[in-house]
Amino acid sequence: MLRVTDDRNRELTFGRAPTRVVSLVPSDTLSVADLGAGHALVACTDYCELPTDLVVKLPRIGGTKNPRVDEIIALEPDLILANQEENTRGDLEKLAAAGFRVFVAFPKRVIDGIAHLARLARIFHRDREPEVRALLRAGYQAMQQAEAARGVEGPVSVFCPIWMDPLMTIHGETFISDMLRIAGADNVFFDRERRYPLAADLGMRVPRIFESRHTSRDVRYPRVTLEELATRDPDLILLPSEPHPFGEADAAVFAGVPSPSGKRRHIVSCDGKDLCWYGSRSVEGIGRTRALVDAARKTGLSG
Repeated sequence: MLRVTDDRNRELTFGRAPTRVVSLVPSDTLSVADLGAGHALVACTDYCELPTDLVVKLPRIGGTKNPRVDEIIALEPDLILANQEENTRGDLEKLAAAGFRVFVAFPKRVIDGIAHLARLARIFHRDREPEVRALLRAGYQAMQQAEAARGVEGPVSVFCPIWMDPLMTIHGETFISDMLRIAGADNVFFDRERRYPLAADLGMRVPRIFESRHTSRDVRYPRVTLEELATRDPDLILLPSEPHPFGEADAAVFAGVPSPSGKRRHIVSCDGKDLCWYGSRSVEGIGRTRALVDAARKTGLSG
């Protein structure tokens, strides 16, 4: 009997590997497939894109925020893969109350995502397979190599927005910020928490005192202004393809932000999956993100 604890600190028991799995997390859909257990998936979300040859055959049960709970129940899954941040609490509680096993993940660090991949390997009884061991080993090695390189090379300061209107970015307590850190970049808004209400977040009002890190409100995704960005003066502006599909028009806006130090700033597009998809995607995503940061470093921007 296998007992595994999810990121909500709930123990789930598995007498055998799941054979009817609904994935409510795009990165988990990919991870399950990469572990060689894709055959167990019976449905996924509208946002599950990879692996293409698998997801095109799977029934879609809605978005991550608004899955069709009745359809999930009708599928009679023996495991539902979820994420505390991406999925709606009420939906997950309905599924759990209906008697379904709901496994909730919430990695805030890249290493947590690799550990989650290892946890899935155990759940699907794939942890002893040579190809799975090689995948996990590659993930841990990529982490170790990146950490070692960061200790030698100077960091590049980076701004990574996640939304354009309103302009939003990431606090240090996020998976994306940790991916950037591992890749050799320092998030310029590492210490910037989201303030409430909106006017306070934009510096036009004093924040409500009762809204703090000790409440249930998430303060990890602040809304910032272009003026605040100019003050932070990053070396590199990294524009991901998701959750917001930043394009050339957005890049032009950021190109117009002045640099108080007069530095030549890099503005680079990247695949957002490399930054925010935890699990198997991170195994190669670490290297690709490092390459983007290294390219900026070689221009001498961080000197």
